Amino acid sequence: MAKRGRVKKIQADHHVVLREIVSQKPLATLEEVGAEFARRTGVRVHGATLSKGLREAGIERRRGPGEDLDRASAPVSKPTRYGYSDAHRAQAPEQIYASCLSDAEWLRVQDIFTNDGGRGLPPQHSRRSLLDACCYVVRTGCSWRMLPKDFPRWQNVYRTFRRWSDQGKVARTRRAHGDTERSGARRPVNTPLPARGRQRL
Repeated sequence: MAKRGRVKKIQADHHVVLREIVSQKPLATLEEVGAEFARRTGVRVHGATLSKGLREAGIERRRGPGEDLDRASAPVSKPTRYGYSDAHRAQAPEQIYASCLSDAEWLRVQDIFTNDGGRGLPPQHSRRSLLDACCYVVRTGCSWRMLPKDFPRWQNVYRTFRRWSDQGKVARTRRAHGDTERSGARRPVNTPLPARGRQRL
């Protein structure tokens, strides 16, 4: 038994109707032909189905002599893009990730994290790398355990963040950046600074 597909909406006897419509209205658009075809036959068809039916009926649409020229000369306007642009994604060469502080931002807060006295063992990681790791967690919302390998170990970063929060250094850093923004200085990257709160380990 042969397979039977969907019955065509435009049958062979409809080709006569299509030829009559096109002969009476040679400049009609595809929508106008479809509306007239539906009025005469009571059959509503999609534009693609109508185009296929016109081809099967031996009807070919031809453009006028100046139509292609007008279309080619018309200015092509690009649709307006919304969202992030290249300026939003600007990243300084010294930044490993977009959340890291730039050199200008680090200079504004460096004195907050400088300890006088030089007692104890020398630090294994720079304070800037620890602060960048804290900013990464705050910016991405990831857990401390999911810090990338480019940063120090998450345990070290987490303990440092807690200590700095208790010492008020995080709040001072936020105030330093807020004062700079109010004075009109441009921040190269919109980097949020850590605020103490409950964070998943």
